[in-house]
Amino acid sequence: MDLLRTHKVRQEAERAAAGDKWTDEGWLFATETGRGTSPRTDYDDWKELLSDAKVRDGRLHDARHTAATVLLILGVSERAVMGLMGWSSTAMAARYQHMVDTVRSSIAQQVDGLIWKPGGDGPDDDDDGLSGALVPAH
Repeated sequence: MDLLRTHKVRQEAERAAAGDKWTDEGWLFATETGRGTSPRTDYDDWKELLSDAKVRDGRLHDARHTAATVLLILGVSERAVMGLMGWSSTAMAARYQHMVDTVRSSIAQQVDGLIWKPGGDGPDDDDDGLSGALVPAH
């Protein structure tokens, strides 16, 4: 939010400096006269950002996959992810969120904590080490 506030102040200064040359098209990121930026500008800025950050080269669109996967890792609810990513359907999660080892490990730990008795090393002779709520009747 701080970066966006700083950007807004800079853009207001650009608007004032442009005077009558400013064309308000409603862009959050605009040229010095208020018009939309060229897709090539986004591309060049993205490539420069990747280079400066010393991370592997990738498409700008790949950042959407990364963002969606990070939200999955953080355990953000699907409904919240839909709102943040601008999806109208939960089906988009399957397309953008990628299962990673961190998520698999977290799920395994959660299941382990539900099934096995706390402090136990595993199954014992009494009830197979499973909590009564999850054991089917034998």
